[in-house]
Amino acid sequence: MVTNVHVVATCTQQTLFGISTANKQVKFSRIILDRDRDLALLVPEEKLTDGLKLAAKDTPVPGTTVSTWGYPFGYNGISPLLSVGYVSGYRKDTQSGKTVKHIVVNGAFNHGNSGGPLLISHDNEVIGIVVLTFHFYPPEVKQIIDALLNRQSGIMFGETTRPDGSKQPLVESQVTAMVLNEFYEKTQVMIGEAVAASKLEAMIKDHSSELPATNSEAVYRSNKAPVQKHNR
Repeated sequence: MVTNVHVVATCTQQTLFGISTANKQVKFSRIILDRDRDLALLVPEEKLTDGLKLAAKDTPVPGTTVSTWGYPFGYNGISPLLSVGYVSGYRKDTQSGKTVKHIVVNGAFNHGNSGGPLLISHDNEVIGIVVLTFHFYPPEVKQIIDALLNRQSGIMFGETTRPDGSKQPLVESQVTAMVLNEFYEKTQVMIGEAVAASKLEAMIKDHSSELPATNSEAVYRSNKAPVQKHNR
């Protein structure tokens, strides 16, 4: 199964699980992270059938209609939701220090679509893995929100429950930051990106010795949000 590093970065094998289309819990024996490509391979404890094939080519011409399935904006149903757009172009992402090919998409790809398969519409071959959406806010806005969120001093406002079940006290500035963050994350320019399928195939080859024996064809599975709900 495949997703992004930023989706499962705070999870462990003990806290992470997927939900199958039959509404059954899927646990993983291994989590392999590639932070440069922002891709994660999740090895199920039990062998799964079916899945999607990686496309032989991941360079459809601009204007090609594409789609993805995912769980945007905290949607938590069993069946994923369909989002549709078209290829706008391509970009080389060098933020990690390495060059990673990204497919730029004009479409309604929102927070929660991360890790989903990017498909040419009406086809079942994966040309990319949805990885990010764009903001029109400058980076300083996010830095200010994070600074407020990390403040520990101030007027006590209440408490929240951490993923592990423990309680965390909240001061007024943190509550303000949480509200602002909701607006920040849910305001979207209609442009998103996907890591090209060739980069996923390269990652699979890089870690072939860590993966169970399978068919020669690379198989991809989209995953439901992890138990800790960091589905961004």
